[in-house]
Amino acid sequence: MAAERIFTMPFANVYPLLVQKAARKGRTPEEVDACICWLTGYDTDTLHRMTESGADYRTLFERAPRLHPNADRITGTICGIRIEEIQDPLMQNIRRLDKLIDELAKGRPLAKILRP
Repeated sequence: MAAERIFTMPFANVYPLLVQKAARKGRTPEEVDACICWLTGYDTDTLHRMTESGADYRTLFERAPRLHPNADRITGTICGIRIEEIQDPLMQNIRRLDKLIDELAKGRPLAKILRP
């Protein structure tokens, strides 16, 4: 049931928290956007339109132009759960995004975060 609540959470409520988390460590909103756009295939303008439209997490990922081909290279734990072991594809993508922002906030170079 908790997963369904996350899926229906408006991305507009989450986005400022992602930016805030990164900003506390000196990272910019543009770097947060780069991570989100890399993962989802959105361009910055479309990402912001999706955010402003009230789209929830499910819609954000369902309408994503394409998931990056290297998204499966995002591994590790988030909230004590291994990303690669998450069965639900939507939850796995949400946690992948969390992991990218965590790495950004920890000071990892953007070029390495975006897994070439």
